[in-house]
Amino acid sequence: MLDTRTFIGVDVSKDHLDVALPGSPRVWRTGNDKTGIAALGRKLAGLQTPHLVCEATGGYTRLLAHDLARRQIAFSRVNPRQVRDFARATGRLAKTDAIDAGVILRFAQTMQPPAASAPSEAQIQLTDLVRRRRQLVEMAAMEKQRAAHPDDETLAASLARHLDFLTTEIAHIDQRIADLIEADRHLARRAELLRSIPSFGAIVAATLVAELPELGQVGKKQIAALVGVAPMNRDSGTSRGEAHITGGRLSVRCILYMATIVAIRCNPVIKPFYKRLRNDGKPPKVAIVAAMRKLLVIANSIIEQDKPWLQQQT
Repeated sequence: MLDTRTFIGVDVSKDHLDVALPGSPRVWRTGNDKTGIAALGRKLAGLQTPHLVCEATGGYTRLLAHDLARRQIAFSRVNPRQVRDFARATGRLAKTDAIDAGVILRFAQTMQPPAASAPSEAQIQLTDLVRRRRQLVEMAAMEKQRAAHPDDETLAASLARHLDFLTTEIAHIDQRIADLIEADRHLARRAELLRSIPSFGAIVAATLVAELPELGQVGKKQIAALVGVAPMNRDSGTSRGEAHITGGRLSVRCILYMATIVAIRCNPVIKPFYKRLRNDGKPPKVAIVAAMRKLLVIANSIIEQDKPWLQQQT
């Protein structure tokens, strides 16, 4: 089937979006804010089936992704390493924002990445809340370290007040997350299914629902690669290197790691699996990553089949 998409390459930075349009000799720049992204929307209005492609650059793409979802414009985030490898393979060694946008455009036209599923408004809000909760938890952890050995009573009191504030804010965010999930049937069902897995609590489920929407929609190898727990071989000629995990979504991998640490103590499937790997001589880190991958595959299957843990095991 003929691909009629009009690919657009976008280099995303904190303050700007550099946009490479097909057939245009110059890269167009706009602000990475509501005004600039609205201007981009007007520029895309005359194009046939536009499909924007950018590198996955963390939070800097959030505003753009949300706006494109509301406009129902196709959007893909691609691995920056793939783009840099493509640039080297085509002899593009120089690096500026304009050059990067052009390279992303050529990468998109050559590789034709699939569009990400457009998130619902509830999904967008949930993702923002989960991200904010993580920021608050990280701040609280740093303040707790400082509070362990305060220099004087004034500092100790300041730290205590800030910790009380952060604890209250985290509880408030937790309630908003719970209310948002409960109010949306689709999110509520996914969270319910995930919470049925031994070692998956409310925060683990909310994080996976928010930041791994592909769960249940792709195969086990692809979901493992998305999270960054798929082993990548390092072989060349007769040389055989160890396989390592690489890339993936750090926030999801971190929460999955914490769930796996609990699972190797209480989950009736993961516990014996981890023990068998250790008995076979696998190092702890290797066994934990394997257990993370197995737990993720189980979660993927549960969402795909729309059956909770107990029904999966019968």
